Amino acid sequence: MEIRFEKWEGTGNDFILVDDRTAEFPIMDLPLIARMCHRHFGIGSDGLVMLRSADRDQVEFHMEFFNPDGSRSFCGNGSRCAYAFWSSLTGSKGPARFTAIDGEHSGEWVGEEVAISVSDVRGVNSRTDGPNVDFVHTGSPHELVWVDDVEVVDVEADGPKRRYADRHGGTGSNVNFVQPHQGGIRMRTYERGVEAETLSCGSGVVAAALSAVQRGAARVPVQVLTRGGLLRVEAGRSVEDGFDQIRLIGPVRRVFCGTIEV
Repeated sequence: MEIRFEKWEGTGNDFILVDDRTAEFPIMDLPLIARMCHRHFGIGSDGLVMLRSADRDQVEFHMEFFNPDGSRSFCGNGSRCAYAFWSSLTGSKGPARFTAIDGEHSGEWVGEEVAISVSDVRGVNSRTDGPNVDFVHTGSPHELVWVDDVEVVDVEADGPKRRYADRHGGTGSNVNFVQPHQGGIRMRTYERGVEAETLSCGSGVVAAALSAVQRGAARVPVQVLTRGGLLRVEAGRSVEDGFDQIRLIGPVRRVFCGTIEV
């Protein structure tokens, strides 16, 4: 079987994107997905995004996201790349609604960047492991560890310890190390499903921004500097210390196109 794909990246978070609107991809073949994402024996990526046909009215497409280990989750940067991919396939530059594992979202071009909506967040769980640690669920779970300098953190050593901590249950959590930076924040991420540090993490950027707002360390829109580039987060305040009208905005880029035989 020959599969056509495109490689996209959003602030260094790189993804394989497949147009599967005909539903021909063997979606239950998790070893195949893991092999395609493998950086030595496959194409290499932080995840695989399948663009599928919408299953409800007034929605343009469905985005199915797989981590390199075959697990599923919501992916912020993957969603931004999925919208740009859909836009390139259809020729549409207008806003679009789409579904993901956590429900409905919207995407649109903002100049040369892509913005996607993120589901409402009920609140920030503060000081979950001491005074410098918060927890926020933004479609994927995120532990936010506030440090003095993210560059001195040993992410590959500290990340796995926190990722598998008992407080996160059997599925674990992403781990984001955060510090204030020029009115915004800087962030590094140990990403669940990748099981390594990634250059960026969209849902983690949103979680870190909301944690910063809750702590009074930043104001919306929050500028978030990752190792792969700069993103920004917009949000409104809803009842019970929650957040609504959340948007993640930043650059995307098509890296290359190709085919793979499986």
